Amino acid sequence: MKKLKTSYTTGLFAESLCRLALRLKFYRIIASRYRSKLGEIDIIASRGKIVALIEVKARATERQAIESISHHQRQRLQRAANDFLARYPCFKRHYLRFDVMLVAPKRWPRHIKGAWRPD
Repeated sequence: MKKLKTSYTTGLFAESLCRLALRLKFYRIIASRYRSKLGEIDIIASRGKIVALIEVKARATERQAIESISHHQRQRLQRAANDFLARYPCFKRHYLRFDVMLVAPKRWPRHIKGAWRPD
């Protein structure tokens, strides 16, 4: 139970660090931990006409973080993105981009823009 609590706390810290990094890059945070029946998106942020749907991964190394994103997880994020657009049609004219932010100990978050394209 302690490991689960530690992982949860680490995840929350990683997400808050990523939101700070995004704000410093002039992104506007639209939603954090967006949840629907179809899935969850860690951070939704916009800058200009781009809406970035961001998955945050905190692992011991960046390589482990990258490898932890499965095809199934990408599909779940895409379904959640469709739900988000249905709920907030004001963003339908924006360009949607799937990003990943990697968080490793003692490092600033690494932002990978356009990490994948929808199927």
